[in-house]
Amino acid sequence: MRLVLLPALVIASSVLAQALPAASGVDRSALGSWQLKDAEALLPPLGDGASLAAEADDEADDETDDEATPEGVNGEASEAEGPEAEGLGGAQAACAPGEDDGGVLYSADLSDEELARRFVEEPASLGSISVGLAEAGRVINAVKLEPGEAWTLITPEGAWGAQETIEGLKLVAQRVRDTVPTAPPLRVNHIGKKDGGYLRPHHSHQSGRDVDLGFYYQPGVDLQALKKRREHSIDLPANWALIRALATEVDVQFVLVDRRVQKVLYEYALSIGEDRAWLDSLFKAGADSLLHHARGHRDHFHVRFFAPRSQELGRRVQPILARRPEENLIIHRVRKGDTLGHLAVHYGSTVRLIQKANGLSGTMLRVGRTLNVPLRGPCNNCPLPPPLVLPLRRLPPRSPEARVGIFSTHTG
Repeated sequence: MRLVLLPALVIASSVLAQALPAASGVDRSALGSWQLKDAEALLPPLGDGASLAAEADDEADDETDDEATPEGVNGEASEAEGPEAEGLGGAQAACAPGEDDGGVLYSADLSDEELARRFVEEPASLGSISVGLAEAGRVINAVKLEPGEAWTLITPEGAWGAQETIEGLKLVAQRVRDTVPTAPPLRVNHIGKKDGGYLRPHHSHQSGRDVDLGFYYQPGVDLQALKKRREHSIDLPANWALIRALATEVDVQFVLVDRRVQKVLYEYALSIGEDRAWLDSLFKAGADSLLHHARGHRDHFHVRFFAPRSQELGRRVQPILARRPEENLIIHRVRKGDTLGHLAVHYGSTVRLIQKANGLSGTMLRVGRTLNVPLRGPCNNCPLPPPLVLPLRRLPPRSPEARVGIFSTHTG
């Protein structure tokens, strides 16, 4: 058990990624200094509005994510990957008030009128919609990752996500298979539930953008017998092929993995001719790194994808959620002392509606989890986060002299 700071309330409003074209050999220093807008400034108060220190379970599973805090994130520690993690690497930097955000970019094919009509009359036609933050969000029209030759599902019931997340997973898994043909299928654990929201034991995995991926291991490794030092048993070429694909072929916000695993991957990549400066931008750029250390991540990668269209749609539909009562929800993170009756009164909902929206059969609440609270009218004081910036992909200045798969320990 450990003390954590939990926000009083997190609103189910989405983040928006502003597009920037991919370009080879990007100088990260040229992108400027991104500043994350304080997410708590956007949160309306509950009662006195104060955050409080509450006890939360320190749960971890060998193949799931205990949500340990990545280091070097705004100098703060918290149990969840909350607003601080949303700003890792500056990728989620908000525009300053009054600054031009570039307008609608990923869903520009939809006028506001057409979006509202389709949201009410044919919401499935809009595709996936990522509403809210990764640690306080949900998904409308989530897409399920189906079994494939290049990946295997460890928890099929938790394999739902935003369209971009699912397509990105398929692409990187296939890229590893193409690069290291003898590698086993990528082990995909939790993504999220069909409607998003709280997924035990995670604090994130709520908005369809987070994925837990198991390592590729050397042939003959008994996973049941493995202890903590898994970095000595992983297949370096296959795991590096995965990280390289995540960095260069899809839009990823960050990857959480233990620093000892990072060390062996960095050294391997350097040994096959990858550019040192490029590797440093991935591993050793502080808050701007792609890979970050986090406790409890010595047996898997936690990857957070950007889902630009899904996120933009989530931001755009928030003001019209009341037009579909079943989607008119606010997200509340449970604090010590909260009761269903208290929440029902505060939000103008009912105990039964809250229970139904969260699959609760009783009235016990777990501190730290989030609840979908149905509203019976428009949320007039739900703030809308400003658009956020999607950074350039991190492409190396040249290809490595040796193909990454040549030295694979897999022999077929």
